[in-house]
Amino acid sequence: MAGVRVVTDSACDLSGELADRYGIDVVPLTIRFGDEELLDRRDLSPGEFWRRCKASASLPETAAPPPGAFRAAYERAGAAGADGVVCLTLSAGVSATYQAALAGAAALEDQLPVVVVDTRSLTMGQGLMCIAAAELAASGAPLDAVVALARDLVGRTHVLGVVDTLDHLQRGGRIGGAAALLGSLLSIKPVIEVRDGVVEQESKQRTRSRALDYLVAKIAASAPLERLAVCDGAAPDIDAVVERLRPVEVDHDLVVTDLGPVVGTHSGPGAIAICYELRPARSRPPVGSTP
Repeated sequence: MAGVRVVTDSACDLSGELADRYGIDVVPLTIRFGDEELLDRRDLSPGEFWRRCKASASLPETAAPPPGAFRAAYERAGAAGADGVVCLTLSAGVSATYQAALAGAAALEDQLPVVVVDTRSLTMGQGLMCIAAAELAASGAPLDAVVALARDLVGRTHVLGVVDTLDHLQRGGRIGGAAALLGSLLSIKPVIEVRDGVVEQESKQRTRSRALDYLVAKIAASAPLERLAVCDGAAPDIDAVVERLRPVEVDHDLVVTDLGPVVGTHSGPGAIAICYELRPARSRPPVGSTP
């Protein structure tokens, strides 16, 4: 197939069905449970990951793909007739995956044009960028146009989430032990966001229901949106959150997918992530205007 192909990594949380639908090649990160190493979504499904997490006393670990895995993905694109590749990786602020993708591209610089873009995002923030890039590529757009869109989306894509417990954030080094203990005693449920390519605490809410109310209201206030996705980290109330988001004005269908092992390792079970793309500035009504 001629044209531009999109490559990404498994932190994007695209389901197999979505990746196949848009022709996106997903390079898996490695998940380690003790001495056992598993390839994300090849050896380990999100469902199995969450079952293991709930049964294990220790956290799994993640590892970036080797450069050779990215090179192989680029070579597959070339063998399929692509005349260029854009690779969108999870944020370089939280993983060495971006550097591995660059190294894989450097090995093919005289054979196939490959441009690697740091999305400064993760989960379906990254995934929505991949879908938008793949749709543009499928329309016959050249490599530079697809890359330009991807880079523009970096500034328009947002990821917010609610975690059920502070334990995973504390053990992953995101907050201190004293804050985690106090948060647990006070039943604090933090709202987190991806800010400048890293995960930060956006606000503190006293209960999970208040945290979800706050999150849904903030997304609704950001509308109209270009794209919207909800990621389920084995959350018992995911269906209610999805239904509350359905009235939000968005240009494309709402996407619901599983929060996978890469992000789930740090969020813990019960997490919900909401990812969205703002419309381009020229498409948004001026502040204070009447819809």
